[in-house]
Amino acid sequence: MGNVAVVGAGSWGTALAIVLADNGYQVQLWGHKESQIEEINTKRTNEKYLPGIELPENIKGYSSLEGALQEIDTIILAVPTKAIREVMAQIRSVLQTPVTIVHVSKGIEPETFKRVSEVISEEMPSELLADVVVLSGPSHAEEVSRRQPTTVTVACENMKSAERIQDMFINQHLRVYTNPDVIGVEIGGALKNIIALAAGITDGLGYGDNAKAALMTRGLAEIARLGVAMGANPLTFAGLTGIGDLIVTCTSVHSRNWRAGNLLGKGHSLNEVLDNMGMVVEGVRTTKAAYQLAQKMEVSMPITNALYDVLFNNKTPKEAVDTLMARGKTHEMEDLASILDRAEN
Repeated sequence: MGNVAVVGAGSWGTALAIVLADNGYQVQLWGHKESQIEEINTKRTNEKYLPGIELPENIKGYSSLEGALQEIDTIILAVPTKAIREVMAQIRSVLQTPVTIVHVSKGIEPETFKRVSEVISEEMPSELLADVVVLSGPSHAEEVSRRQPTTVTVACENMKSAERIQDMFINQHLRVYTNPDVIGVEIGGALKNIIALAAGITDGLGYGDNAKAALMTRGLAEIARLGVAMGANPLTFAGLTGIGDLIVTCTSVHSRNWRAGNLLGKGHSLNEVLDNMGMVVEGVRTTKAAYQLAQKMEVSMPITNALYDVLFNNKTPKEAVDTLMARGKTHEMEDLASILDRAEN
């Protein structure tokens, strides 16, 4: 089947490496910690990120990026969004031939408001970049690594590239769909982390299912509102990378963003929460970016605004919820219709 590089040996990168190994590929998995790579190669485990999972023999760990990128034409980029530019600079310094980059990160860059695919295209010389594909959807790494049924979407404006990546990943455990709406897939994947943080807060406060259902529904409207303003197809948000990803991230203890929000709701400070998690919580950085972008584009995002105040303006979670509930009256159908009108225009 050939060689493929996975750059990023966290939980999601390792889980996707397992899928590719199951499909017959020789997987060259890069991580920056020597001890982790030694564990992968000698013990066939990655206990910090996927405890109890045995890694297939056709996954080989590399601490050298140059070694990991030998004799490949496809890179699975599985690093946090804040590290994308740094890692891309390292990749372009050692890459010799053009590659397709499949990114699986979910976020927006603050200040620039770039989507991850835009950052990759900006950082990689065109002569070394065959294409950029996005892989996203409702997919906890813990379940994928245990080969539990999962569905994801791959998005690319070039459908031949999307279909090639679909063929690489699809198997009896992982069903893969294609979608040409790169903007919608990236925005849905990024912004659902904001709503998951908020859902964790409501659970931490002790609120019930009614509150969470309302939060998820109105949260999806916010995601679609900003996404459509950026050029996304509104139908994408009714799919796997919209409502699908939102459901799984807002309702599962596997979700880092939900867990972080839950601790915030129980009264812990943001610094305490981030120290406790020990892993990147993408929703925190994305909340700042989405808040700034919504202000710039004049898009109404009350849940995002409330969460921003909790994270960065010392507002208590209870005060934020009270503010949301006390807002002026609105008409649900008019709100939804306005999203569709914007998409048509």
